[in-house]
Amino acid sequence: MKPVSRAGSEAPRPNDVAPPAGDTDAQSPHGEARLAAHIAAEIDKAGGWISFSRYMELALYAPGMGYYAADDRQFGAAGDFVTAPELGGGFAAALAVQVAELMAHSASSVIEAGAGSGRLAADMLRELERLGALPTRYAILDLSASLRARQRATLAATVPHLLDRVCWLDHLPATFDGVVLGNEVLDAMPVSLVDWCEDGIYERGVVRAGDCLAFEARPASSPLRERAEALQAECAIAAPYTSEIALAAPAWVATWGDILGRGALLLIDYGFAQGEFYHPQRNGGTLMCHRRHRASDTPLEVPGRQDITAHVDFTAIAESASAAGLSLLGYTTQASFLLNCGLTEWLAQAQASDPAAWPKLAGAAQQLLSPAEMGELFKVIALGRGLAGPLRGFRQNDRAARL
Repeated sequence: MKPVSRAGSEAPRPNDVAPPAGDTDAQSPHGEARLAAHIAAEIDKAGGWISFSRYMELALYAPGMGYYAADDRQFGAAGDFVTAPELGGGFAAALAVQVAELMAHSASSVIEAGAGSGRLAADMLRELERLGALPTRYAILDLSASLRARQRATLAATVPHLLDRVCWLDHLPATFDGVVLGNEVLDAMPVSLVDWCEDGIYERGVVRAGDCLAFEARPASSPLRERAEALQAECAIAAPYTSEIALAAPAWVATWGDILGRGALLLIDYGFAQGEFYHPQRNGGTLMCHRRHRASDTPLEVPGRQDITAHVDFTAIAESASAAGLSLLGYTTQASFLLNCGLTEWLAQAQASDPAAWPKLAGAAQQLLSPAEMGELFKVIALGRGLAGPLRGFRQNDRAARL
């Protein structure tokens, strides 16, 4: 799991200055120097200031240089963070139950967005085979060449007989029927940093300060200003207050409204409903960086060498989907979803078949389910078209009414 911030953790202040981009360890393989120069050139080209959302986009996705574009070593115990699929097969086993149900009522096809190391794809295919519900096609949407290579290697080592069912996409399809999966995808989409102040609403941007990068706030402009004003009214935001506004993630979800025929998006991530996201005590925002299993709030340091994330506003996701013609099929905690989909039954079967492996699997399940770990903070949302509920994963403790 990626480390997450405390409710009251401080976001960087507008005039914070980061040290020069770069790092003494293995700078060349990750292209920090090239990326720092690229960001500096972008700032100069834009007149000396770029939005934080643009900076985050470059830091994470600049071709060949960004965090997710330049290497494949982010995931797992040896990387910067551990995601749910890396904790063992239980996560995929429960998720496969829901995917099989959705495919039975739509089409035998899956798209996984941002497949990471390929572990979820491999475990998912293995579980779907066990359930007798293999998809005709399992497509992976990931533009990183290094991650694609790692995904292919994981699949080849784990389920080589199913590799011919897998393909990689360079862009979203024009139309699609089936299931779209996204585990910890929304949190890595660029966000805007916003300061609600006594004299107005400001957007944080990034400027050059000698050889360093620094924050500089400017009056927010449309459409960010309108969204910030609406949130201030709906959530009673009292200045001074700092948080994130995500425009990219809701827009990405809305795009599926033009693509999805019959099927569903199943998205898992850490976040909150809107009222909790913009809670008075969360006045420093949720933006965090992750590197070597440590969390920090210094996003301007070592661009390309650390992950940058923000929690997900699931209300904004649901509203955007609804405006695009998709229905909210369910919303609940990860713990409730996994329990609804039979994680405890899977554990019981694993104990009977391999008692020696069970303690490790049980420990992983504890991380997935515990309110102090991933169970409560992580949420699962299902959005779709042409399907009727209730879905298996949301039969108990569906929190859709709270969005």
